[in-house]
Amino acid sequence: NAPMTAISALLAALINLPLHAVAETVTVIHSLSDLPMDENGHLSSHVLAYPNSGPCASLIESNMPNRGGLYNHVPIAVDGDAATALFGDEIPDGSEDHPVEDVSDCPAVCLDRGVDAELVAYPIPENYYNPKEDENHNSFSNFVASLSCGRVEFGFINYTPNTLSMYWVDHKGNEVYLNPLERLEKNTRFIHTSIGHRFVFKDQGNRLFLDHTVEFNGVIGISNHINKHRHRDIRSEVQSTMRGEWSKHLQVKRTFSSLGFNKGRLPDDVFGSMRSYWYNNRDPPHRLQEEWDSKGLYVNHWESDCNFIQIPWDLKKIWQYRLKDVVQEWVGVEIEQTDLYGIRQYEAGARLLTHVDRITTHAVSLIVNIAQGNLTAPWTVEVYDHADRLHEVAMTPGDIVYYESAKALHGRNTPLAGGFYANVFTHYRPIGDPSWYTKENPEGTPEPLIDVGECKLVGKPDEYSAGAVQCDNPAIGPHLSPKMITATSGEDLYQLWLSVGPSYEDETKKATPEKDEL
Repeated sequence: NAPMTAISALLAALINLPLHAVAETVTVIHSLSDLPMDENGHLSSHVLAYPNSGPCASLIESNMPNRGGLYNHVPIAVDGDAATALFGDEIPDGSEDHPVEDVSDCPAVCLDRGVDAELVAYPIPENYYNPKEDENHNSFSNFVASLSCGRVEFGFINYTPNTLSMYWVDHKGNEVYLNPLERLEKNTRFIHTSIGHRFVFKDQGNRLFLDHTVEFNGVIGISNHINKHRHRDIRSEVQSTMRGEWSKHLQVKRTFSSLGFNKGRLPDDVFGSMRSYWYNNRDPPHRLQEEWDSKGLYVNHWESDCNFIQIPWDLKKIWQYRLKDVVQEWVGVEIEQTDLYGIRQYEAGARLLTHVDRITTHAVSLIVNIAQGNLTAPWTVEVYDHADRLHEVAMTPGDIVYYESAKALHGRNTPLAGGFYANVFTHYRPIGDPSWYTKENPEGTPEPLIDVGECKLVGKPDEYSAGAVQCDNPAIGPHLSPKMITATSGEDLYQLWLSVGPSYEDETKKATPEKDEL
């Protein structure tokens, strides 16, 4: 292994090494629709945007990194509506009201490649030049080289048969040994690096397995995982699992809301950040099969691929911190972060068994739909309220479902009809209180909505989140399932799973799927 002093020197070099030539001319646009977009309507390159008006344009251009320090960011000056969309109405113009003494008084922002055209006007705050509050922005060139712009977090996962050696390749083509990369998801290695940096992975025989140049925040697999499915009695195991989940949901005494769930919408900037990350990593070898060999049968991985895109730690923290405020506003109590999981991408035929989440840590949670495509029918999230009535919530990308995930039974038993469906799950609990579920509701907690009077189907049996079932008490909301099910036991959960899924003989299931996405 390389000595620690050598690695420290190498990491310093990774931060400061310039890689790409600065454009000799700068494009000026007046509308964000003039930004470079790909055939799917996503930003086709990283962009460094700044105002074209007043003294800031010349100040930024004179402080822009030379020797190629833009890390594949295209510099674009914005005017008119584009400037207002990114920087607001009060762009410093050098006047007495908006003085400009140096470049630190000027706004700039880095736009992530892959963001949707309709979300490009909403960068996360971390992407803005902020020298007064961010010590990594103490010069404009350092801003461009920071995690706000050209510096990224990238992960590597090894699914080859053996441990690999990881090398960084310098600008002269020399391979510098970094560390071993052991097998499986638990040994994923995320590193801070810069856009344009190159890494290679070799086995003990010096055979090359990966040669990759980093282009964005992301992750990449070296080969892919294949889930092995042992012979099992699926129906019997599901029935037993449903009984267990029913018992677990009864252990939770405390509630936070009248129904146990609600539907909402992501903030645009968080949605844009999630969408760009998913879009850039949506295909293999970035998207890999999720490891389900020893995780039970909550996801039917033996029938439908369940894919996974790991999220870098720094980006995960940004998302979870922002989403905590959204969930905290819903529950009305102070909460702390416990977990964020995803991105899980379900494929055609996927099912998720009704279940509740980890009782000590998953008090209140969010389901976030980042992307879906080519569905022939809505894939509703099935959630039971505090009276164990079944609701089915239809989601579109950017929608969120708040839910009390350790108490409110939830799942997606109906098979996904075509296409794909990509979600993130984020979880919280009351601050410092792992035994929250044993306690009575504090004063001011909304009363659980139990009696809603008579309910009847007034819409279509396949109409979701549109008030197809109406009750005497309208507080029940628009999501009651047209199936009009009220569960009384785990057997009811099992019968729903049977009724909406395909029929098959357990004995005919193959031991191991033969599919490899790479």
